[in-house]
Amino acid sequence: MGAISRKALLAGALVVALLAVPIVGCTSDSGSSSDGGDKGGDPYKIGVVVSLTGTYSGLGDAEKKAIEMEVERINADGGVHDRDIEVVFEDDATDEAQAQSAAEKLVQQDKVLALIGASGTGQSMAMRTAAQDAGVPQISMAGGTVITSEFDPLVFQTPWSNTLVVPYLLDYLNAQGQTKIALISDTGGFAKDGVAVMESMVADYGVEVVASEVFNPGDTDMTTQLTKIKGSGADALVVWSAGKEAAIVLNNAAALDLGMPIYGSHGNARQELIDGAGAAAEGFIFPAGKVLVPASYGEGTPGYEVATSFIDRYTEKYDAAPSTFAGHAYDALYLVVEAMKRLPEDFTSEDLRAEIEKTSGFVGIGGTFTFSTTDHNGMSSSDLVLYKVENGTWTVMQ
Repeated sequence: MGAISRKALLAGALVVALLAVPIVGCTSDSGSSSDGGDKGGDPYKIGVVVSLTGTYSGLGDAEKKAIEMEVERINADGGVHDRDIEVVFEDDATDEAQAQSAAEKLVQQDKVLALIGASGTGQSMAMRTAAQDAGVPQISMAGGTVITSEFDPLVFQTPWSNTLVVPYLLDYLNAQGQTKIALISDTGGFAKDGVAVMESMVADYGVEVVASEVFNPGDTDMTTQLTKIKGSGADALVVWSAGKEAAIVLNNAAALDLGMPIYGSHGNARQELIDGAGAAAEGFIFPAGKVLVPASYGEGTPGYEVATSFIDRYTEKYDAAPSTFAGHAYDALYLVVEAMKRLPEDFTSEDLRAEIEKTSGFVGIGGTFTFSTTDHNGMSSSDLVLYKVENGTWTVMQ
């Protein structure tokens, strides 16, 4: 055999040997998971719009953390139909136009199967055109009544709406003999909705609104508005705002020695308010869900078990207890994921919407959800408790 033939044979043998050796770092995964295991198909995509900047950043940050933590857990446990959940986050900067743009990008470019968002009422309403155009279900994490009262078959909601929370608070005010109230609210969608609901219901509870003042998101001093309220003859002040400015209202009221009890909305149910107001938060009362004091679920109940497990995971990961807004995100995510699990693998967004609507008895953080063809909120006043800030923490009043 000649030298050229021997060289050719050796080169061929070398190629065969190299092809038999696996190349480190290359895989054929068609999906991805947090535990590094292979899965059977492309991930199911969910788009999430939250306020990571702007006045609702305290809400959006908690929501994003909760969803990231739970998606990692779901994927580590096998995902859905042996496929990962992939979440695409967008920041709406607490701005309605940006929320609309974010939703359009998620359905048109990212081709998500469902939308979760937004953190705020106005932003949630701005998203629904994109959801309608794409036929994609939307699960809002905001508490405005309008989100589900202006009924859209595609739109669902995880917080307790203002139509549940307002009468719950008015009933308490009436029982305390505080029948003349002053309102202070911001100009955002949640607050506008809450004030409208309040004004429509007060007469039914023997309560009268004797003053109503507003401020803009981003304002840093509400002394002028509170001075007017101080001279209004009101028995109590009600703050309806989900933004960080609520802490400023409390600080300004303390500096003025307002001289009346102060109440708030479920939008105030986060540590940010206590941290921002400090001593001025003492005595502040507001209705919200049970996650801030999990014993209020009733020890040993399904709600207690779900909530305490979530609280433990969240606290361990982020070194802070979850707010009610983290709970709204948990509920939104699992309402989508559990519906996905009930469907065959090749479901569509239309299938998913219909399956979410069939949700019945889902035990979440905010309460137990049962949707119907006419009710996409699915909550009741039994999911609420009344809190009071005492010694820098929450206590349950009833």
